[in-house]
Amino acid sequence: MSEQTNKTASLSSFFQAAGTESDANGIFVSDMAKAKVEKLMEDAGILNDTSYFLRVGVVGGGCSGLSYKLDFDNEIKPMDQVFENNGIKVVTDLKSFLYLVNTELNFSDGLNGKGFYFSNPNASRSCGCGESFAV
Repeated sequence: MSEQTNKTASLSSFFQAAGTESDANGIFVSDMAKAKVEKLMEDAGILNDTSYFLRVGVVGGGCSGLSYKLDFDNEIKPMDQVFENNGIKVVTDLKSFLYLVNTELNFSDGLNGKGFYFSNPNASRSCGCGESFAV
């Protein structure tokens, strides 16, 4: 096995252990976000299909440089990090997890509601809409 493969496997093992054996490092889901995710899954007809989960990612773009991406998926990819919090299964790729560790997914639907938004302790700045950030 190459040195790069060993480093990648070691990193993956570290983050996998952090996400599955302890809630100390993970991606968290607030009660409001849980309710909205479950409603959206119900509307899509996948709430009772345990193969589906919430995929959270980070992509380049947005006014602060990085943007969050949310989607429903049913395919685990190599190097994905898997978490379960508040009854919601959350999956992210390893690269995104480095930006998302200890982030909480929230939802607001008030008069000034933003929809889904992230409380990310790793972000050095966020844009006003809450959809992009920088580290």
